[in-house]
Amino acid sequence: MSMITASVWVPRGAAATFPTRYDVDEKELARISKLAKLQLEDAKDDLTEAQHGTSEPLEEQTSSGEEDGGVDVKMTGANGDADDDLKEYDLDTYDDDENPQKGEAVAMFGNAQSLAYHQSNADDPYITMQGNDEEDEEREELQVLVTDNMVVAAKVEDEVAHLEIYVYEDEADNLYVHHDIMLPAIPLCVEWLDLPVGKGKTDTNSVGNYIAVGTFDPDIELWDLDTIDSMYPNAILGQGSLEEDPSRTDPDSEQKKKKKRKMSKKANDSYHVDAVLSLAANRQHRNLLASASADKTVKLWDLTTQQCAKSYSYHTDKVCSIAWHPKESTKLLSGSYDRTLVSADLRESDASKSQRWGVESDVETVAWDPHEPNYFYATTENGMIHNHDIRAAPSTPEKTKAVWTLQAHNASVSSFDINPTIPGFLATGSTDKEVKLWNVQPTGPSLVVARNLSVGKVFTTKFAPDPEVAFRLAVAGSKGAMQIWDTSTNAAVRNAFANRVAPTTGEVKERLIGVDEDSSDEEDEGGVEPGGETTAPMDDGWESVEEA
Repeated sequence: MSMITASVWVPRGAAATFPTRYDVDEKELARISKLAKLQLEDAKDDLTEAQHGTSEPLEEQTSSGEEDGGVDVKMTGANGDADDDLKEYDLDTYDDDENPQKGEAVAMFGNAQSLAYHQSNADDPYITMQGNDEEDEEREELQVLVTDNMVVAAKVEDEVAHLEIYVYEDEADNLYVHHDIMLPAIPLCVEWLDLPVGKGKTDTNSVGNYIAVGTFDPDIELWDLDTIDSMYPNAILGQGSLEEDPSRTDPDSEQKKKKKRKMSKKANDSYHVDAVLSLAANRQHRNLLASASADKTVKLWDLTTQQCAKSYSYHTDKVCSIAWHPKESTKLLSGSYDRTLVSADLRESDASKSQRWGVESDVETVAWDPHEPNYFYATTENGMIHNHDIRAAPSTPEKTKAVWTLQAHNASVSSFDINPTIPGFLATGSTDKEVKLWNVQPTGPSLVVARNLSVGKVFTTKFAPDPEVAFRLAVAGSKGAMQIWDTSTNAAVRNAFANRVAPTTGEVKERLIGVDEDSSDEEDEGGVEPGGETTAPMDDGWESVEEA
């Protein structure tokens, strides 16, 4: 199984030119080894409890059973003579050391600390060829240019959850995996942050390149995208916070020496207790991050303290999508499985003062129009798109009247995005495996092109944030493949947005760029050209207004 559940672009110039590697010294190696051992012990305790239905350790149960009159059963039979013959070899103690000596205990990483190493290769007498050719080559491979974009994808592959960080080189038509980050649970949402977070790093005047990840676990993890091979997040928002629970990184803490505490499942004002379904970073107040959860709450986090500043209960079912207003920095839009949309000023603690709209089925996504801030969009499980005017809020959700509604897909509209540079340019993705581009004008929306990009059920469609690559659309889904579609090379898009597309002469070849891999599936879909550019079959899954 392989799928990409969510994705987000990183603007040009935000990533470090030369990322740093996570440095594992002797002290760090010892700490990691202890943590791994403790986690293994916790896993064994959980397994014991699951098998015996009790929190009492297996050893205690065994001993108590013996005290109650347990019987030691010995097997006898026809093989008795053979057992007597084997006794002379003393196989039961065959592996025991005849001359036991005091030594180091075997750890998960072996006795790595006892290995001799040198701070510099120049000091190592066994290295006769000096030079940094390999280091220079590796440094060059990891380099990220200011003209490159990063794309972060939340991926599950063979039951392993991780983030894949791609680098997209537009001029070279190249997309490749730069590095990845392992996760403890299946990721559901990601949000890019430009504020450094972590112990001693949070400074509202500085900038960074970080990612917030929401998973099936109730905690939100914050990772530094400019650090390669990092083993632990820079910060955790939630009950498992690194600040509240030092045992997450300090195996010698008193908290870890005590019996492992159970995670609370009761909804509260301090942290989520169920899966985190959506994240939204406030671009005007960079220290604020909003989160929505299956526990029916919306929470506001202060990244400087890494604590929940406020909790809101606007909905009666899972809150699946949230978005900050592009102009009014305290206003948040949320959508829920209770089939309502809520626009609220988070400075108000009274939920009754919020504005509410109703929709016909479960909400999938919500988004403000960055070009017309008085309008917002919502997509639903029934394949509908709703456009609403914030100034025309109904008195009750049942009296909702949309500016317009559109049956965009025959299945759930699982992904939706508005081009931040080109007004009226929308993209939708659905579990019907189609991606559709729309042109919204004062008279209403019109279909520009519909396409099956061979990514399976579409879970994420995101436009690039920079004007230089405004027409690039990142698409991914249930097949676990990331595709970058240069929509400006499509004839229907060029006609619909002619005033925004650079003029060209001659025939324009459509560009669909994926990771350059040897795959029979890609060959079946049209193959992979040099540089990672794929040529999708034009006679399958293709529809546009030009051909209609």
